[in-house]
Amino acid sequence: GISVKDPNPPPTVAPFPIVGIGASAGGLDAFTGVLRALPPDTGMAFVVIQHLAPTHASMLTEILSRATSMPVTEVTDQMVVQPNHVYVIPPAVTMGIARGTFEITPRADTRGPHRPIDDFLRALAEDQGHRAIGVILSGSATDGTLGLEAIKAEGGLTFAQDDTAQHPSMP
Repeated sequence: GISVKDPNPPPTVAPFPIVGIGASAGGLDAFTGVLRALPPDTGMAFVVIQHLAPTHASMLTEILSRATSMPVTEVTDQMVVQPNHVYVIPPAVTMGIARGTFEITPRADTRGPHRPIDDFLRALAEDQGHRAIGVILSGSATDGTLGLEAIKAEGGLTFAQDDTAQHPSMP
């Protein structure tokens, strides 16, 4: 059969959980630890939001792909989220999600605190409701706090790394 795509589909919830995982300082070890521990077929999508220097090309995708057999991809605008994939935020952007599709905008103002974890987790809560899952790993600031609150408010699941975090102030 031929299917005609509605150009303005109604908001939909992805039929699988999407997990937003945020970290800053010390996050790399935490990310690789999490991915090594996960089976490749959880049926979930994992979105890694790491604080990256805006000018720093990310080696994160390459490093994380060594820790898991799931495909690890740097996100591009309008990329559709798929289960059993790991997605990495590119540097110097604000990333959201709508109807299970990533939306990337260039980071507007480089002054002031950039809160990519909060930005993404809030969008995830709004888009996915109770299916949203937020995880905050090692880090040295409060980015992620508001995002986890948004997910909790929608009835989603939230986790924070315990005192094994290298930089415990963020979780």
